[in-house]
Amino acid sequence: MRLQFQARRYRWVRALLVGFLVGVWLLPSTTNASDLKGFDATEPNKDYPDKMMLYGRLVGDWRVEYTAYSADEKKQPTITGEWHFGWALEGRAVADVWIMPGRLERQKPGAPKGEWGTTIRYYDPKIDAGTSFLSGRHTTTSMYSWLASKAMEGKDADGKPSRWIFSDITPDSFRWRTVSSDDNGTTWKLREEMLAHRISSGSK
Repeated sequence: MRLQFQARRYRWVRALLVGFLVGVWLLPSTTNASDLKGFDATEPNKDYPDKMMLYGRLVGDWRVEYTAYSADEKKQPTITGEWHFGWALEGRAVADVWIMPGRLERQKPGAPKGEWGTTIRYYDPKIDAGTSFLSGRHTTTSMYSWLASKAMEGKDADGKPSRWIFSDITPDSFRWRTVSSDDNGTTWKLREEMLAHRISSGSK
C-alpha cells in the first residue's frame, strides 16, 4: 500500500524529528528562545508557497473547544484549550503547539492535567504530498497528509486506521476531528473533535 511505502520512506525523518523534540524537552529550565534560532520562519517557502498554504492559512493563535468521545461514541465533557500555529524550517513546515486545557484554564481549582504537544507538518515536492508528525504527553505518532484532501491518514495508539480531518475552514474558525475504524476502514467512529476560533491580537 502507498501508506506503507511512505512509512518506510520517512522512517529517517521521523527519527530526526523525535531526536529534535526530545532534545527540546530535555533542555534546562534556563533555556531561552535564542537556543532555537533557525527553527522559526516568517513565511512559506518560496519554491512551493501554494502547497504550504493548505495548513499555512492556520498560522496564528486559536482558542478551541475540545471534546473526546468514548468507544461507544458518547460525548465526554468539553475542555477549553489553545492551539498555536507558526511557520518553521525556512517555511518548509507548519509547526504547532496545542495545550488542553489552556493555560488559563489550568489555573482553575480542580482543572485536569490534560494534554499538550506539538505537530510538524511539512511538504515533500518529490511526491507532491505532506507528512505530519505528532508528539504529545501521551503519544508519539506519524500521520500522512495527501494535499488534495485536508485529511491525514495513519494509525492510532491501538494500531487501528485513523484520520485527522480539518473542515469548515474560514479565516477565523475551523473544525478538527479524529476518526478511527474498528473494521479496517469500512466504517469510522468519531473519537475527538475541536472547534477553533482565531484569537485576535487584541484579545490574547
